[in-house]
Amino acid sequence: MQENVVNSASPQPLVSIGIPTYNRANGKLLNVIRRALEQTYQNVEVIVSDNCSSDNTTEVVQSVKDARLKYVRHETNIGANNNFNHCLKEANGEYFLLFHDDDMIDVDFVETCISSLKEGVTVGAIFTGIRIIDSEDNIIKESKNMAGGLAPIEFVLGWFDSVLPLYLPSTLYNTQLLREEGGFASKRNLYPDLVATFKLIAKYDRSDVVDVKASFRRHESNMSLFTAIDAWVDDALYVLDVLYELFPDDSYILKDQGRKYLCGKMYGQASIEANAFKRIFTYLKIYRSFDYCYSPIKYFYGNEFSKRFFAKIFRMLGLKK
Repeated sequence: MQENVVNSASPQPLVSIGIPTYNRANGKLLNVIRRALEQTYQNVEVIVSDNCSSDNTTEVVQSVKDARLKYVRHETNIGANNNFNHCLKEANGEYFLLFHDDDMIDVDFVETCISSLKEGVTVGAIFTGIRIIDSEDNIIKESKNMAGGLAPIEFVLGWFDSVLPLYLPSTLYNTQLLREEGGFASKRNLYPDLVATFKLIAKYDRSDVVDVKASFRRHESNMSLFTAIDAWVDDALYVLDVLYELFPDDSYILKDQGRKYLCGKMYGQASIEANAFKRIFTYLKIYRSFDYCYSPIKYFYGNEFSKRFFAKIFRMLGLKK
């Protein structure tokens, strides 16, 4: 990790807020744009990158009259992750936020992040606490950022322990350093933000804000519901490989805790499968993919089919009447 690097940033550096969007004109898009522009920290630019929407996204964006707003429309759909990186490409700011078109940041998010910077220190990223909200803006959960003072490897292990949640809307990146690390990219582009985050915290200082200043929306259209589990497993294993390279001296503990955590995450993804036989088969595939490090038995027993199935087995073995 680089420490005490001279920071050439101005006292009020420009912050770029990238909003990738696709067919959300009738959703939260307008509110998201307005919140980005109404930040108490005014030195921002807002980049809306439209991935060839077929709705009236153009009209919605152009209804907002603000010189700080830039609208880019792609002639063809370039894919979600390419659209993320296009926002980064268009950014002129010293810091960059990728702000999804249905998530939300507090009105003082940027001001709080920039105020946390220390003179003379270059950071790779700034993190705040996060709240999880539903489609109706109801708060499901809030988590403060308790990473202050933790070493980079402790930060990663905190994520494995589910005490340091990492989400895009609560992460403000150093634009130049993010570009130098390849932007947002992973093997299947399902965890591109995590790969970027881990690369930056391993190599540079970071700034941690305790307070909750951003919201991630969880609802039925999240990508996890529509992506094959094999792709999620492949990308999860890729994240582990990246971490082994970044923290070679801690590869043993990363392998032990990381495999268990991500294996559990994959079981959670597989639980979406409605067909009970397919779900159990998928659990077993995941179990094998992660070298049998974390048994799926509790997931088997966590649905009605599994309960009946194992109850029958137990009765056959004389373990249950």
